[in-house]
Amino acid sequence: MKHALLVWLLRALARKPAPFRVLDTHAGIGRYDLASDEAERTGEWRAGIGRLLDITEGPLADYLDLVRADGGYPGSPALTAALLRPQDRLALVELHEEDHATLRALFRRDSRVAVHRRDAFEAVRALTPFPEKRGLVLMDPPFEQPGEYERLTAAITEVSRRARGLVQAAWYPIKGRAPVRAFHTALAESGVRDVVAAELHLREPVDAARLNGCGLIVVNPPYGFEEAARAILEALRVELSGEAGAGWALTRIADE
Repeated sequence: MKHALLVWLLRALARKPAPFRVLDTHAGIGRYDLASDEAERTGEWRAGIGRLLDITEGPLADYLDLVRADGGYPGSPALTAALLRPQDRLALVELHEEDHATLRALFRRDSRVAVHRRDAFEAVRALTPFPEKRGLVLMDPPFEQPGEYERLTAAITEVSRRARGLVQAAWYPIKGRAPVRAFHTALAESGVRDVVAAELHLREPVDAARLNGCGLIVVNPPYGFEEAARAILEALRVELSGEAGAGWALTRIADE
């Protein structure tokens, strides 16, 4: 879901000839091998991207064309780099030492891409606003430690304060309802304007021990995003859902 919506946002930024910059705060290694021992051992990809790879038409086609052209499973860095024009720039942030080294090696020949080893939320302060005055900040925390929702709210608020016009996209997991509800409330009360939450539910989120879905907060969504997101979310629901309570939601958290 995150990647399909990200591709749409990047295409929207490229409608104008002026350059843009993307900051990816939790970049990972950039590209993944679905034939690796780890991927084969878990087999999780078969219930996700594996069910979509034959799609060539409809709202998911643009994203899936990029996946097939990549030759692996592209993370957000590889997808973003594939859509950069010569005048655009990409800043990738990854704190983990080995992952950072892998990421640097992946983009060592691409002068449009800079790779940083630093804390994600420190990078938000250090690397915004952008010289280009337009672009996208993508935040995708692992949600492995307590307080991630609070840190994400603070980072979104910080970017909005430092660079009001930037598009922001922030991923979050959906396990139980209460943490997500509190997150949305915190954003609504933060003063950040023009905020939309796109969510995909694989099942009713009643078991907080399971990953039941995920969401993407989008700040300053480009024109047409909400209509496009509805079509993308519905296409994903059709292809991926198989349990009671599956569905999607598009909620406006704050008006412009």
